[in-house]
Amino acid sequence: MGNTSSKGGSGEEPVKTTLFEKEPSGITYRIPALIYLRHSRTFLAFAEKRSSPVDQDAKILVMRRGTFKDDGSVQWSSSQELSTACLPNHRTMNPCPVYEKNNKTLFLFFICILGTTTECRQIFTGKNKARLCCVSSSDDGQTWSQARDLTESVIGETIHKWATFAVGPGHGVQLENGRLIVPAYAYYVPYRCCSFPIPFTVYPRALSVYSEDFGQTWHIGKMLRKKSCECEMAEIIDHEGRSHLYCNARNTGGHRCEALSENSGVYFDKPHIAPELVEPPSGCQGSVIGFPAPEFVPNDDAESKACGTSLLSPDTQTWLLFIHPTNKSSRRDMGVYLNRSPLHSSGWDRPRIIHRGPSGYSDLAYNGDKDQFSCLMECGKESELEQIAFMSFTLNDVMQTGSKKDKKMR
Repeated sequence: MGNTSSKGGSGEEPVKTTLFEKEPSGITYRIPALIYLRHSRTFLAFAEKRSSPVDQDAKILVMRRGTFKDDGSVQWSSSQELSTACLPNHRTMNPCPVYEKNNKTLFLFFICILGTTTECRQIFTGKNKARLCCVSSSDDGQTWSQARDLTESVIGETIHKWATFAVGPGHGVQLENGRLIVPAYAYYVPYRCCSFPIPFTVYPRALSVYSEDFGQTWHIGKMLRKKSCECEMAEIIDHEGRSHLYCNARNTGGHRCEALSENSGVYFDKPHIAPELVEPPSGCQGSVIGFPAPEFVPNDDAESKACGTSLLSPDTQTWLLFIHPTNKSSRRDMGVYLNRSPLHSSGWDRPRIIHRGPSGYSDLAYNGDKDQFSCLMECGKESELEQIAFMSFTLNDVMQTGSKKDKKMR
């Protein structure tokens, strides 16, 4: 059993608890996903178990359960393999959980890829070998259903236009109107010659997989009209109570891609580059989460204090938090970015660094009872593949060191 505390001093890195660690045999854990179930005060932490660090050696999904204690600590169970989250002769990848509050059902989406077929081979040949799958749980992840292959019913004939696809990785979201959103991306094939894609025309584009009936049936939305890969989404409620679905996606070219949907994920308008959110050269997955904007902000930066008491954000009832490596040259220095005006471009504060050193994929969760954030992230001293660690922090922790004037971008 593991035990971790959320306490960490101002300016210091939050306390880490290692949940998954690379083994001497070469077994490696990658691709974290995290969800907090408020009603049972439970964290569920997911990852891929691989026989080596490379994608084609992914095997099965693993999970650890964390119980949130009154003293702020989290007590963790041992790791368990999700034996039903698989298809015969396929490898399981990209955990993406989403909780449906009405029927109290937890869905875990993932993809299954035939054998050791690589993503590059699928893109080169234009022949998709991925399947869209999910398992569900009605007891907060203690037991899971058999896997459902949703590829035919959800994607259908569109699959022939995709070289490959994936969900997340990371968490999905349930909107205030009840719609369930699972972030996804697909490598779209615009042109073929002799059944093969024309070289250099195939690139990824983000989209949503959504359900309007609490998870009974699922549909795919339209892809972003801009290069965009692994993504996460968050709901933003404006000051008039209207919903906007925000998408933050991996990209090449040095910066993240952002977009907004005004119809709950069916279509995203005007995708654009986020100048404050840097990407390493080949990009990296990142995580975003929405949370209620505080009515009053304790210990805000000097600029806010000069204006008197820091009040509710004027344009939204929602703020955003984003976590991602902050180094533009390599996957290093995991940082947390705050956005107090998420419907406007360039709203991101400078990041609070929560891990100095190699950093990779991550996922965020929000505990509304404690106004506390938690993250699961790949990190290490020499390589980001050494471990997947859990840590918690508060909004005040982020704001004390993350305002626009505090420090230069790392």
